[in-house]
Amino acid sequence: MDDNELKYWVAFTHVPRVGTVRVREMERHFGALSKAWAADSDELRRAGLDRRTAHNVVTRRQAIDPDAEMKKVTAQRVRAVTWHHPEYPAALKEIHDPPPVLYVRGSLIPEDQRSVAVVGTRMATPYGRQVAQQFSHDIAQSKVTVVSGLAYGIDAVAHRAALEAGGRTIAVLASGVDIIYPREHQSLAERITEDGALISEHPVSTRPRAENFPRRNRIMSGIALGTVVVEANARSGALITAMHALEQNREVFAVPGSIFSPSSKGANNLIMRSGAKLVSDSKDVLEELNLSWIGQQIEMEALFPANADESKIIGYLSGEPMHIDEIIRSSGMDISTVSSLLAMMELRGMVRQTGGMSYIRETRPSPREEVQV
Repeated sequence: MDDNELKYWVAFTHVPRVGTVRVREMERHFGALSKAWAADSDELRRAGLDRRTAHNVVTRRQAIDPDAEMKKVTAQRVRAVTWHHPEYPAALKEIHDPPPVLYVRGSLIPEDQRSVAVVGTRMATPYGRQVAQQFSHDIAQSKVTVVSGLAYGIDAVAHRAALEAGGRTIAVLASGVDIIYPREHQSLAERITEDGALISEHPVSTRPRAENFPRRNRIMSGIALGTVVVEANARSGALITAMHALEQNREVFAVPGSIFSPSSKGANNLIMRSGAKLVSDSKDVLEELNLSWIGQQIEMEALFPANADESKIIGYLSGEPMHIDEIIRSSGMDISTVSSLLAMMELRGMVRQTGGMSYIRETRPSPREEVQV
C-alpha cells in the first residue's frame, strides 16, 4: 500500500464509529478507502454504513486533511501499519475486531509472534512484583516477547524485567503512542522503543481516556499466544484482558496468591471459576504454549558457523590451543578479519581464548546430555 492510500486509512481513524466492521464494509464496496473518503452519504449507506456513521464521515472529513495527518505521524517518528501490512501482528488479525490501523513507535519483528502478555494490578504487592519480575525475565530470556500495558504496578515490572533480560517487550497504549501515560514512565517508554515497540489503535496526540483502556486490553491479549495474570483484585483491568483472551480462544494463566490478600482475589477466581491454568513457574507457561524449545534452539544455533569464513576457522580449531598467528597462516585471511571473526565467535560461545592469543573450539553437551547429568 502506497502512502497516498495509507493517508486515508489514517484519516478514517479520526472519524468516530468507524472501526473494524465499517472499514471492512467500505473496503468490500469501494475497493480502496481513498474512494470511500470521497463518497457521498448515499454511496456510504450503500456500502453498509448506518445513517449516523455515514453522516459522521461526510461532516468530519471537512475538518480532516489526510496529508496533514500523515505528516503528524511521521513527525513523531511513528508508523501507521494497516492490517494488510506484513508488519501487522498475525495473531491480532485473527480476533473478531482487530484495529484497521496500528500506530507503532519502535519495531515489530516476525519473532514477536512468539509473545506472552503479563498483566496485573496497578497496586502490586511485593509478592506480585517479585512474581512478575521472575516470570517476565525468564520469558524474555527464552526469546519470547513480553506484552503489557505500561501501567503502574505489574505492567511496568514486566516491561523492565524483559528489557533487563536482554529481551523484547511491547507496550499497548490507550492513548496515542506519542502521549505516554503515566508520565513517570516516559523513560521506560523510550527504552521499550529500542528493543520492542509502543503500539496503539489511536491516532497521535490522542489523550488517554477511561473508555480506551478496556478496548486496548483486547489488543494485548490479541497479539499474544497466552496471557498471564500475576496479581489482580476483583475489579482489576487485568481481568478484562483475561476475558478478552478467553473470548479469543487464547490460553489464560493465573498465578495463585493468598486467600487473605485482596490483590489475589481476581487471579484466584480465574483459576477456580474461569478455567485459567494455575502456574507457579514461567516454565509452566512456555511448555503449555510449546515455546520452551525456542531459547534452547537459538542457543544451540549460536554454536554453528554463520558463514563460510567462520566455517573455515572452526575447521582448524580443536580442544588443543591454537595461536592466532597459526590460524592466520592456515586460513590465508588477514589479521583484522581473523581477529574480528574470532571476537564474534567468542561472544557466541563457539570458541574460547585460553590465554596468549590462543584459541580452542568450544563444545557443549546437547540438551539431552544436560538433562541426564
